[in-house]
Amino acid sequence: MRSWMQKIPFVLALVAVPLAGCGGDTADMGASIAEPRGPGSTGVSQGGAQDFGLFRQILEDGGIPGPGTLDDLGFFAEHKLDYPTPNCGNDVCMHGLLGVMGNMISGSTCTLIQVGMNSPIDVASMPRPPLHLVLAVDVSGSMAGEPMTYLKAGLAEMIPALRPTDKVSLVTYAGQAKVQLDRVDATEVGVLEQAFQGLNAAGNTNLYDGLFTALKVAEQHFDPGYQNRVLFMSDGVSTTGLVNPSKLRALAEGYARLGVGITTIGVGRDFDVEVMRDLSEVGAGNFYFLEDPRAVVEVFADEVQTFLVPVALDAQLDVSVGSGYTIRGVYGTNGWETGEGGGTVSIPSLFLAGRQSSEEPISEGRRGGGGAILLELVPRAGATAVADPYAVGSLSLQYRHPVTGALVTQETEITAPNTPDAPPAGGYFTDKTVEKGFVMLNLFAGFKLAAELAYDSDPRTARRTLEALRPNVATWLTETPDADVADDLRYVDMFIANLIQAEADVIPYEPADPPNPWPAD
Repeated sequence: MRSWMQKIPFVLALVAVPLAGCGGDTADMGASIAEPRGPGSTGVSQGGAQDFGLFRQILEDGGIPGPGTLDDLGFFAEHKLDYPTPNCGNDVCMHGLLGVMGNMISGSTCTLIQVGMNSPIDVASMPRPPLHLVLAVDVSGSMAGEPMTYLKAGLAEMIPALRPTDKVSLVTYAGQAKVQLDRVDATEVGVLEQAFQGLNAAGNTNLYDGLFTALKVAEQHFDPGYQNRVLFMSDGVSTTGLVNPSKLRALAEGYARLGVGITTIGVGRDFDVEVMRDLSEVGAGNFYFLEDPRAVVEVFADEVQTFLVPVALDAQLDVSVGSGYTIRGVYGTNGWETGEGGGTVSIPSLFLAGRQSSEEPISEGRRGGGGAILLELVPRAGATAVADPYAVGSLSLQYRHPVTGALVTQETEITAPNTPDAPPAGGYFTDKTVEKGFVMLNLFAGFKLAAELAYDSDPRTARRTLEALRPNVATWLTETPDADVADDLRYVDMFIANLIQAEADVIPYEPADPPNPWPAD
């Protein structure tokens, strides 16, 4: 087993593997890697949150982020995971990878399935149908200053990425919505630039009217030969009009069924994260946060090549686990539904992710990693008596091609080199990227738990949680350099420093032991 696993204490199960008691055993041999791989081509991401930018921005500003500012889908999306070569013959290739580790407390087996997707399509030359993009821009008073500056810069960055056959509409909204541009040719650069630079902020925020008007414009000009999408931008919450979030969600969901997708962008620190995230998920689109000028370029100029046009629609991942296992946790998706013997992940849309390799520098930002879906398995009682104790599970992916409508399917089986009760000495990974997946999930759990503890006015225990995690991640990095995880560690340090400052404002108390964020076996 790798030395970083041997050194990790079982304090709160925030260890190299993220499951309850899934730390290293005392074996001296290195963890087995079944088949080392190189960089894994273009990643594929689920619709929904594509970053944890708001969480990062709050830390950089010296604050303590709330639990609602971080979800696993967005966090995982900022991690490039290099999957095997996408040679399945389709635009989207699914990979089922396995990590197995012995439970150092009770001896029971800890098993993790990592589901990743990638594509042979080159982002730069990706064929796509023409696009009708309806821009819905919040011009309420709260957008004055930096938020409006960011949006104007982003819209200007987007113009060169559009193609001559694309069409653009512009809807502005404050107390009420107004159509400023109605299906203008993307070649009308001067018209677009003038409209974008003329945006000014004043008034209340009527999210519903802004979204409804933008969707109506998309519906009015709906063309099945086009990608019809709304880019919905805001920095706040509804202060007038229909303010019930469920009404917004229902509106987005209804139009998504008609073929109009929604991507959302939040700016500032006061926008409704859950509303913007939900709209993107039910609207078959993505959600981004603009935290600084670099993010403006990253989202509008780079990601515009991928986030506006899906590579697959109505994706469904069916998971059936071997009879020796049961599923205890699912991470990296918001579309999971448990079923008999497994479950199903429903994903309205899949998009190409811009980053090509985890070895690339992240100087231009971490968005476009692609992420993963992680399934935590535990053995059933009497697992060795089943027909095939080496069978871990089977995965079946189906999706609809966004242009032809053809149904595409792919299946894969996952087997282990061990029975559920006998993990290999030192552990086992079918691919090195599963190791990174373990660490990635640990970091997410640590951030999430610390945010929850701080929210409950317990900054000391929150700090101790991160302090228990930090050396283990640092040790892993000395043996496995990784730009994403190194950047995560920077935010661990930032979070710890902010918590120390927050402790000064709390009445002294004896902190509790860091809790276990994972269920007990």
